[in-house]
Amino acid sequence: MQAFAPGSVTTVFVPSANGSGSGGVSVATADGVRATVTPAAESSITLDGTRTEFEPVSRLLDALGVSATVALDAGVPVGCGFGASGAATLGSAFAANAEFGLDRRRDALVEAAHRAEVAAGTGLGDVFVQDAGGLVYDVGEGRGRTDCEKRVGYTAFGGIDTASVLGDEELLDRIHTGGIAALADLPATPTLADALARSWTFARQVGLPTDRLRDVVEDVEAAGGIATMAMVGETVVGLGAGDVLANETSVSNAGARVL
Repeated sequence: MQAFAPGSVTTVFVPSANGSGSGGVSVATADGVRATVTPAAESSITLDGTRTEFEPVSRLLDALGVSATVALDAGVPVGCGFGASGAATLGSAFAANAEFGLDRRRDALVEAAHRAEVAAGTGLGDVFVQDAGGLVYDVGEGRGRTDCEKRVGYTAFGGIDTASVLGDEELLDRIHTGGIAALADLPATPTLADALARSWTFARQVGLPTDRLRDVVEDVEAAGGIATMAMVGETVVGLGAGDVLANETSVSNAGARVL
């Protein structure tokens, strides 16, 4: 059985006090991860054809009480701020539910994927965005969602280990302080342009951007666009960037689904 989950880009986030989630603003992307689940005596996982250890998916299979081979095909850069681990885990949950006839509710599968991500240290809420699609936000008044018809440009240089960020208490303190300030500056129903603009200020205040990220964002701004870094990856995402950014995707207003 196959399922697909969109990728997601987070612009601003504030980790919850207990580390089980986050508030912020994120958008789902049309490119994501396809998961193919086949029953097996012993679980194994491949990513783009290569055998790999993929802890959140392994944890998910254990939580669902099944053994399977899971083939993951990624249409977004892995480890670069596109929520690939969340998409892989959520897609695997939907595919396993259908393949094994588990009859789990959608919200229960999303929650199981979320718990697996948090336990693995690979995400704090990507799966909720990937479940809903569109622009998903929580600026302190509860989670909301709007459709968003945008093309998003991006250039990915490499990964930033999410677990190392989430395990750095000093950095998390700066993110918490900066994130609260960034969300306070956003309207109750933000647009993607709102989120990108405030995100770049947030990223610089926290100290996350590398020199080459700064250079590319400056080039996008010089071209009349707006850009920031994807949280958390060495990736620039932007709107109206012309030919500055190497790749392009669109916002997905549809969430994860069985194929």
